[in-house]
Amino acid sequence: MTETTPMEKSDAFEQLRGYLFSIAYRMLGDVGDAEDIVQDAYLRWQRADQDTVESPKAFLSTIVTRLAIDHLQSARVRREEYIGPWLPEPLLVTEESEALAESVSMAFLVLLESLSPIERAVYLLREVFDYGYDEIARIVSKTEANCRQLFARAREHVAQRRPRFKASTEESDRLTGQFLQTIATGDLPGLVSLLSEDITVWSDGGGKATAARQPIHGADRVARFLLGLMKKAPPDYSFRLARINGRPGIINYAWGRVFSVIVLDIADGRIQSMYSVVNPDKLRHVT
Repeated sequence: MTETTPMEKSDAFEQLRGYLFSIAYRMLGDVGDAEDIVQDAYLRWQRADQDTVESPKAFLSTIVTRLAIDHLQSARVRREEYIGPWLPEPLLVTEESEALAESVSMAFLVLLESLSPIERAVYLLREVFDYGYDEIARIVSKTEANCRQLFARAREHVAQRRPRFKASTEESDRLTGQFLQTIATGDLPGLVSLLSEDITVWSDGGGKATAARQPIHGADRVARFLLGLMKKAPPDYSFRLARINGRPGIINYAWGRVFSVIVLDIADGRIQSMYSVVNPDKLRHVT
């Protein structure tokens, strides 16, 4: 049997890097941590005996999932002590599939936080990545029956709380443009008319940037809050539109850097919810 060269090993890994990152990010909601886990998987792949590896994809997805589970278990305490709402790190990737786009949305990733690390892994592997129960059982070191129970429990939990935000690209672009126009002109009634009556804004500053430490509810309160922020905008403020976590997003710049990212959930002709990330640690990958 011909021995696999280091270059061939690297090539095989690079073909799967994006896939492995997609698992790690959905597990963790953090770009940097997901990249670290993928890199750790690469180092383990380089040390692995190729004669014992039947499927590089199965081998590497197992490593990444187990590393993510371990990371989540240690991160839970830190997130419980987090100052203000915790939001995922913004991901500037346009997903081609609607199902995949939904599975990286801010609302969905925040919802997954309520699952245990094992439940989260089982749910994502089955629901998003379409793994069989036999494969999942091997990855998480559980029986198939146990994995079926974990998935059923997680699916029921998600279904009860999962928001549905579906809007066409045209509707999203139109409402985002109107949203920006009303804020720029200070049009309070116009802004309120674009917001769902029960809209909620979550702001993640992590204690490292000024942000509301409690969610803000209701169209009128949210509109006044946003217009108040606009009045305090620095002289060099600018923005650009982007697709963030599969949703319309606004990247805000000032002082020569990105200082916040806003993600909008739009449905039924209204903005249903907003997520504002101002924690500088979560903006390092946004350019």
